[in-house]
Formats: sequence, structure tokens, C-alpha cells
Amino acid sequence: MKFLKKVMEVIVEKLLLVSGFTTSIVILLIVIFLFKEGAGLFNADDVEEGYLLAVHPENPVTKLSPQQIIDIFDVEITNWKEVGGKDEEIVVFRFSDLTSYVSEEELGADFEFVPQSIRKVVADHPAIIAYFPEQYLAPDFDGKVLDKGKITPSQFFGGKEWYPTSQPSPLFGVLPLILGTLWVSFGAILIALPFGLAVAIYLAELAGEPIRKILKPVIELLAGIPLVVYGFFGLVVIVPLIQRVFSLPVGETGLAGSIVLAIMALPTIITVAEDAIRNTPRAVKESSLALGATHWQTIYRVIIPYSMSGITAAAVLGIGRAIGETMAVLMVTGNSAVMPRTLLEPIRTIPATIAAELGEAPAGGTHYQALFLLGCVLFLLTLIISVIVECVSTGKRKGGL
Repeated sequence: MKFLKKVMEVIVEKLLLVSGFTTSIVILLIVIFLFKEGAGLFNADDVEEGYLLAVHPENPVTKLSPQQIIDIFDVEITNWKEVGGKDEEIVVFRFSDLTSYVSEEELGADFEFVPQSIRKVVADHPAIIAYFPEQYLAPDFDGKVLDKGKITPSQFFGGKEWYPTSQPSPLFGVLPLILGTLWVSFGAILIALPFGLAVAIYLAELAGEPIRKILKPVIELLAGIPLVVYGFFGLVVIVPLIQRVFSLPVGETGLAGSIVLAIMALPTIITVAEDAIRNTPRAVKESSLALGATHWQTIYRVIIPYSMSGITAAAVLGIGRAIGETMAVLMVTGNSAVMPRTLLEPIRTIPATIAAELGEAPAGGTHYQALFLLGCVLFLLTLIISVIVECVSTGKRKGGL
């Protein structure tokens, strides 16, 4: 009997070991896959895949940045002098404009003369910039094909515009999304953490048993409400309230996202922090009271420092939930990828961007890789914030000792 019991213990121990090892390997492989897919973005061209930009052979310009390309085709840059060329008005040519320059007879019955027609249009217009598919580049094309360039980390992390489907050059500036995520998340934590910690202290140290038996299940039940329900609540209640109170044109703002996320994070913060506070040994509390400390002094000077690791875990879980939330934020923040200046204007977060765009991004394309790289950024943001919170709490514990 003892031998059988010992064998079962060994089997259970090995199963737990294999389970833990397998879980760790799977998580590591997921992270590797995420970074592998995202890193492919920096091998992509600045110009849309399958297309090219060409100018007249006498044009001195050889390369344009993605922002300059967009500004030219949006008619914000109208003279070649602004991008290092001659002092002449830019003539923008898109492939769809071809019939405005040549007749249908010149294109041929089966459009077999399209490459030669494009070659002629470029040759006849010294100030032209032509945007057309690579497949229509004539073998004898005597224009100058601009260097496509590659998307660089500085463009991705330092760019202030996110237009992944713009033509002829997509813009993958992630800075507005990072700032939007941080603004909403920190706003949520600034609201949720003080309230959550206060409720946890009340439940663990001040509330009577009847009140605790009612409040504790209710708070834990809030954690089980579908996240989209919080989004509907924010859309129906919080958004109109913010619009009226601050006299805004729209109520879908970063503040609405922060309030909704704070409500969502409260159950997690309260539950974890309350459990940590209640686990403070009774002898520690009684020793403090015996030395003449009041109940509030004991809570502030003894119980909270003792349970700081659990409170830190509550803060990290709350921050993680706030940063990674998708649907509720997508519904109440306005989903506008612009540089945020205040919480009272529409913004967009990284998770909302991934959720909104991944279904429409062609698998393996530049947009697809950019969204995976956003996932890498989100992973690193969560990791960095968790490490910072842990370092701060560790310093406080050492200071208390």
C-alpha cells in the first residue's frame, strides 16, 4: 500500500512537471511567433506592395519619404522644390488617370499597350510623378523609378500618423496608439486603484461579517459580467454624461475609456488586495495594537506594508486588464488614431486597433505584420509596467523594514 502511494506521488509529481514545462514552452513559442511575424514589417517597402513610383528622367529627385509621398498625393506638397527638385508644379498621375491622357484606341483592344502608354505619359510630362502597378512597367521605360526604401523602426515607433491602408504609401506611426493606450490605462488605474484599495481595506478590516457576506459575492460577480456589457453601459450612460458635463461635441473620449476600464478593473483589484490584507497574521495585528497603535495606525503602518506584495499583484492584474482590454474601449473612446493631448478627445488604443483591423488585413501583408508588431509593443508595455510596479513595491517594503 505504501509502495503504491509512493508511486502515485511520483506520477503526480512528474505530471505536474511536464504540465509546467509544456505550458512554459507554449508561452515561449507564442512570444517567438509574435515577434517573428512583427519583425517582418521592417523588410517591407515604403510604397504599397506591387506598385511603384516613377518620375521624368530629368527630375533630380531619387527618393521620397512616406510622409512626403502622402503629402504630394494629398496635394499638400505641390512644388518639386519642396522635396529637393526643380521649381515646377507637381503633376500627380495615378493609374486610374490613364484614360485622361491617352485614348482607348491607344491602349489596345486587350490593353496590351498600357505599358507603352504609361511610358509615353511620363516622357511627355517633366513634372510628373506616376503611381502604377509594377506589371505595367515597359521593358524600354526610360523614366526614373524612385527608390522604394524600407520601413524603418524610427518611422514605426516615432511616426505620428497611423494610416495603414493609405495609397500609395501606408503610414505606420505607432506613437498615437502607444500614447492613447497609456493615457487610458493610467487614467483607469488612477481611478480604480485608490477606490479598490479602500474597498479592500473596508472589507478586510472594518466591515461586519453580515455586510462582508453580501458585498464580497456581489463584487466577485461583477468580474464575471461580459466585457461588451461594460462597453454598452459606457456607451449609454458614461459617454452622454461626459458630453453634457464638459460640453463636448462627442462623448467618446479617453476619459470615457478610463472610467469604463476602472469599473472593469475594480473587482480584480478589490478581490486580490482584500485576500492579501486578510492573510496578515493575527499576531502581527495584535502586537501593533498592544504597543498602543490605533486601528488606523495598524492598518497604515503594519497591515498594508505586510500585504504589499498582494496589493502589488492586484495593481499589476488591474493594469494588465486595463492595457489589454479591447471591445469596451473600442466602443467608448471614439477610435481615432490621433496624437492625444487630453483625455477629453477621441483616441485609439493598441488592442482596439488590432481588433478593428486584423480581420481586414491580408495574411502576410505589410498591414498584417504591422498589427503583429503592435502586439509585440503591447506585450513589452505590459512587461515594463509590471516590472516598474514590482520595483516600486519592493522599494517600499525595504523602506518599511
